[in-house]
Amino acid sequence: MGGDEGVRVMMAGVALARHRHEGLRFTLFGDETRIKAALDSHPNLRAASDVVHADTVVDGADKPSVAIRKKSSSMSMAIAAVKSGKAGAAVSAGNTGALMAMAKLALRTMPGIDRPALAALLPTLGNNDVVMLDLGANTECDARNLVQFAVMGAAYARIAFDLERPRVRLLNIGTEELKGTDEIRDAAAILRAAHALPMSFDGFTEGDKISRGDTDVIVCDGFSGNVALKTIEGTARFVTDVLRNAFTSSIRSKIGFLISKPAMHLLKHHLDPNNHNGAVFLGLNGVVVKSHGSADAKGIANAVHVAARLLEEDITRRIAADMAAVQALTASSKLEQPAK
Repeated sequence: MGGDEGVRVMMAGVALARHRHEGLRFTLFGDETRIKAALDSHPNLRAASDVVHADTVVDGADKPSVAIRKKSSSMSMAIAAVKSGKAGAAVSAGNTGALMAMAKLALRTMPGIDRPALAALLPTLGNNDVVMLDLGANTECDARNLVQFAVMGAAYARIAFDLERPRVRLLNIGTEELKGTDEIRDAAAILRAAHALPMSFDGFTEGDKISRGDTDVIVCDGFSGNVALKTIEGTARFVTDVLRNAFTSSIRSKIGFLISKPAMHLLKHHLDPNNHNGAVFLGLNGVVVKSHGSADAKGIANAVHVAARLLEEDITRRIAADMAAVQALTASSKLEQPAK
């Protein structure tokens, strides 16, 4: 947590999360003086928190190889607390690449998982959000990676949306079975045969359908996922800016804004990234949640809520059980990806 304002926002967000999850205790890593000063405004949080001073900060521009060597940084100490069992989960708003590298090195991947994936909830027109992964942790993926992402995403969706069999689709350039790369088609073949898994594989989806609300989990490689995510975020900002300009262009437009103000508030709430803050590194032996660096107190609270829910519902156990079923399936049907 860097800077006085950053610490104040973080503490305000954690205090909000504390009201939602009264049984939680927090270990706060960072500048001890700044943290304790910010806690003066939140006595209920102060009573449920331990403060650990960190001498070093991982800078936003630090490469993962540099960040890993900063053992006394707040980020490194938070992940170490998860590894040792002193903490159930780590939440950070810092450097994403550094956080992933540290978490993967310290916590390692779960049995049956080759690579962790970055998953987040995105808003849709449906009753639920959609879980999308991978959003940037792995730029290149084979069929086995995509199947593992599907299993992890479905486990997350069952927790987030309280569903027994989430609808899962692979992001592709078309919905026809012959479309896409060999890796995508091979992953689809495995998932179609995995009837015993607690998910419903619905084939492929295209980029323009991500926000329609007709699926619960969208799976892709990290390159495609990150491009799609940034496109969605840019489109949301574009729509907001266009509406703002339109409603301030004339007196008549301003009057129209007053009339449509309730609808505009609803739109703003739906597109507010703070309501969906908290991306998860799935597939690790521990829970690590990445908050957006520009998140406000509400966004920080949401990231902490995501971590708490995954702990309460034991996400690692769910993923392990599902991966065991996938491995049994691939072994018996010989659907494992052939060696290259």
